[in-house]
Amino acid sequence: MPRLFTGIEIPEHLKDELGALESPLPGAKWVPVDDLHLTLRFAGDVDNRTADELAQFLAEIRAEPFELQFSELGSFGGRDPKVVFAGFKPCPALLRLQRAHEAAARAAGLPPEPRPFKPHVTLARLRYARAEALARYLGHRGGFRSAPFMVESFALFSAKPGGGGPYVLEAEYPLGVHFGSAWVEGEDGESDR
Repeated sequence: MPRLFTGIEIPEHLKDELGALESPLPGAKWVPVDDLHLTLRFAGDVDNRTADELAQFLAEIRAEPFELQFSELGSFGGRDPKVVFAGFKPCPALLRLQRAHEAAARAAGLPPEPRPFKPHVTLARLRYARAEALARYLGHRGGFRSAPFMVESFALFSAKPGGGGPYVLEAEYPLGVHFGSAWVEGEDGESDR
């Protein structure tokens, strides 16, 4: 059973910038630079039929290239922080693309994603990290911003059984190229087939 997710690859020069944010932080396990990505939809462990159907529905997504920009560093987990992430400047085109990925996953038979979409790149996973140390780290690095970059494709990735990298690029889908039927953004912002 493949363990799949969809996402956007980060350009190499920005991976280097994100990698430079790594510094000693007790309890942090930093994500290898080559594995940095923006997850659009986690599919999890799926059978081969579902994997094939998901790949087919992803191929039907229609969207134009758009610009993204990193605009913050933060953490998830509140008083018990679990993740250090780099977040993005708000981008309606990214939200529309993510909704199309959600629709493709549901069409392939996956249950709805229960968590709201918070676009980010995970930089480190935290275990027993002290909130004070994290606050110091974010205080020194939290003003991180990148130059804008163009998103011209999205991808289907597989992870090792049980999760984690290195991730394998299973398929890449260019934006702005349309074949056959497509998921189209409707008047209400929802995706229709």
